[in-house]
Amino acid sequence: MPSPARFRGVFPVAPTPFTEDGALDLQSQKRCIDFMIDAGSQGICILANFSEQFVLADDERELLARTILEHVNGRVPVIVTTTHFSSRLTIERSKRAQALGAAMVMVMPPYHGATIRVGEAQVFDYFARLSDTISIPIMVQDAPVSGTVLSPALLARMAREIEQVAYFKIETAGAASKLRELLRLGGDAIEGPWDGEEGITLLADLDAGATGAMTGGGYPDGMRLIVDAYAAGRRDDAADHYQRWLPLINHENRQCGLLAAKALMKEGGVIASDAPRHPFAPLHPAVRAGLLDTARRLDPLVLRWGR
Repeated sequence: MPSPARFRGVFPVAPTPFTEDGALDLQSQKRCIDFMIDAGSQGICILANFSEQFVLADDERELLARTILEHVNGRVPVIVTTTHFSSRLTIERSKRAQALGAAMVMVMPPYHGATIRVGEAQVFDYFARLSDTISIPIMVQDAPVSGTVLSPALLARMAREIEQVAYFKIETAGAASKLRELLRLGGDAIEGPWDGEEGITLLADLDAGATGAMTGGGYPDGMRLIVDAYAAGRRDDAADHYQRWLPLINHENRQCGLLAAKALMKEGGVIASDAPRHPFAPLHPAVRAGLLDTARRLDPLVLRWGR
């Protein structure tokens, strides 16, 4: 069984609002964070892939991290994504995040493009070097986008032997089975086995031992219903909530991706624009309409918060 976790529950990813011409919209960003806290987020992750981190310049990352952490002002813990292929740059990003008040950093294994990868020994050393430079937990993000296979045996060894590696966001195919194997191999060294991928497999992952969920940012109130019921030992209630919210989770995961939270927040007056940054394409109007129709059947706070 995992050791008592410092962080657990629903920690959604915050989107990065832009103006229609692609500039950062810091006022909308602050409103986004306020909404996410009001909607029940037990923590927030920033600068992740669902934050469009891949279209941000380094100085924009720094500005966003500083702005958000100052605005949160300790209301909830904030996880800052600091992934870079370079160990040196990941370390620099992570040290800055810690200095700004981050509760944790989330890092993917080093990768670039479709083919540039490193082996298990280098992955282990990458995280070990990072751990030696910070004093806050590291969450390993295990996701298909990296193209790197992280075996449960490697992840468990990292948890046992690398001091700050304690949390694991598992969003690969067969996530529940991987979580079970990770917990079997890692035991008490696994402080935070977490679910990801917008919660599309959340109930199965909770059954497998997940204690945290890093979801999209649009409806933390809905995700809390599932996770809170499960944590209280009311699995049937959790299953009922999961089945009710699953159409919206599915629409986000399979149809809209990272633009779902922005569309919901724009519709509810949380942010001024739901535009992505070019060359990312905006949502097709029909896809957006389907998202909003599905959401309205659930009456999430996001559609009422700014109205």
